[in-house]
Amino acid sequence: MNMQSNVMPEALSQTETAATVTIPASRRMLWSVRRELWEYRSIYLAPAAVAVLFLIGFLINLFHLPGRMHAAGGSAPMQQFEMIAGPYNSASELLIMLSTFIVAIFYCLEALHGERRDRSILFWKSLPVSDLETVLSKACIPLVVLPLVTFAITVVTQFAMLMASSAMLLATGQSAAPLWAHLGPLPMWLGLLYHLVTIHSLWYAPIFCWLMMVSAWARRAPFLWALLPPLAIAIVEKIAFGTAHFGELLRDRIAGAPMPGTASAGFGPMKMPVMMLSPAGFLISPGLWVGLALSAIFLLVAVRLRRYRGPI
Repeated sequence: MNMQSNVMPEALSQTETAATVTIPASRRMLWSVRRELWEYRSIYLAPAAVAVLFLIGFLINLFHLPGRMHAAGGSAPMQQFEMIAGPYNSASELLIMLSTFIVAIFYCLEALHGERRDRSILFWKSLPVSDLETVLSKACIPLVVLPLVTFAITVVTQFAMLMASSAMLLATGQSAAPLWAHLGPLPMWLGLLYHLVTIHSLWYAPIFCWLMMVSAWARRAPFLWALLPPLAIAIVEKIAFGTAHFGELLRDRIAGAPMPGTASAGFGPMKMPVMMLSPAGFLISPGLWVGLALSAIFLLVAVRLRRYRGPI
């Protein structure tokens, strides 16, 4: 009897110790991000599908490359670059980046609204993950994961294009050296990474965080609730004051307005040499810090809303 009484407290103390073991915050964040990748596979499947479709079209059009290289031989250096780098600009800027930007918009609108709509929020709230950690893990998708996915898929796509182009030129008896000289894979990819970090992550942060806040608040049609307030503000300003400052701010934010040291939508990563990029000029831009401050406010409001808003 004494033996049993001595064993029981020890077993209880071990159970209590095991129950009080806490999971590190970094590990909770990592698994929260992995959960988002499992639930929203379009994060990487959509840009990968766009890249595959572009590669198919590029391979079909590859038979015209020897003629373009021959025609570019007598042109000015800038014209040569435009003729040779055109398909690579299309792959990185017009298709893959655009697809990931669209995926980011729809993900942000669905991230917090979807779990309330299907009532899975009741399950996720039972886990030892705070509302702050949940919202931050969801914000990591458009701000960190999607730019990295864009970079990886674009690099693989452009490398495959370079290999296929070099093989075609060599098969037709031409040299592939001008192709590699004009493109320069490493500077091209460094410029692409810089563009993704500055524009698609930091500059677009208030857009994505605003969409997530609306996703946490709206009971239905989050896309309309995200679009109507900015549109209403722009219309009221135009009618009341005859100006369009708010609309211009939104346009510059979405289009990626040219700032010191950045490659905007109109001056993409392949058109701007790496030596022209100035991180210091970008970091001291007032528009960057105002946008980041708004992003932090939107995320804090989204955390508050998730804490008190129940299932729809």
